[in-house]
Amino acid sequence: MSDPFIAIVDYGMGNVRSVRNAFLALGTSTELTHEPERLARARGIVLPGVGAFGDGMKNLKQRGLVESLDRIVVGEGKPFLGICLGLQLAARKSFELGEYEGLGWLDAVVVPLEPPDRVFRVPHMGWNETRVVMEGRLFAGLGPEPVFYYLHSYHLKPLLPNADWVAATCTHGVEFVSAFEHANVFGVQFHPEKSQEAGLKLLSNFLAVCRPPLQAKAAC
Repeated sequence: MSDPFIAIVDYGMGNVRSVRNAFLALGTSTELTHEPERLARARGIVLPGVGAFGDGMKNLKQRGLVESLDRIVVGEGKPFLGICLGLQLAARKSFELGEYEGLGWLDAVVVPLEPPDRVFRVPHMGWNETRVVMEGRLFAGLGPEPVFYYLHSYHLKPLLPNADWVAATCTHGVEFVSAFEHANVFGVQFHPEKSQEAGLKLLSNFLAVCRPPLQAKAAC
């Protein structure tokens, strides 16, 4: 039986205080941990992230979290939410400041955000409409174009067209993947913990996924 808390992955890269406060506002306790037994006992796992992809993977490896997350999330079907860098780390690889292997859960790579018009500044920072393209669980009750807060210079690029795991897109000079949903694995490029009412609703939707034990395994 899972404990009534959400595990926030402790790997030195996350905006942890804001994420914890958002879940607290929803009446849900959190635990910052990198211990496999605590990750396995939690209702769900959140991987937040601010910083470079290479540093993120390095920190995950140093704490033995790559193997733990593969087993608990992909193998055992624990609900997982990646936020910003946490979304990007699910890709096969990233080309941010070099070339780095990711967790490999999604058939995608991370590439620079390169709007063709200089009026669209990078990093992409601020509030943007987000176009929901999947009638899934993450965006339930949020309407077709909710507004969220973004801060990023890279984005997730599917390796195949019409990837069925794309849940939402955003446009900042160019259209990019802003959220994905596949079985028990979810990710958002924006920051729900900084997105006021819409962000809290999205986190509440993730909590709804975490309540019953999820038997389906990720097959990204």
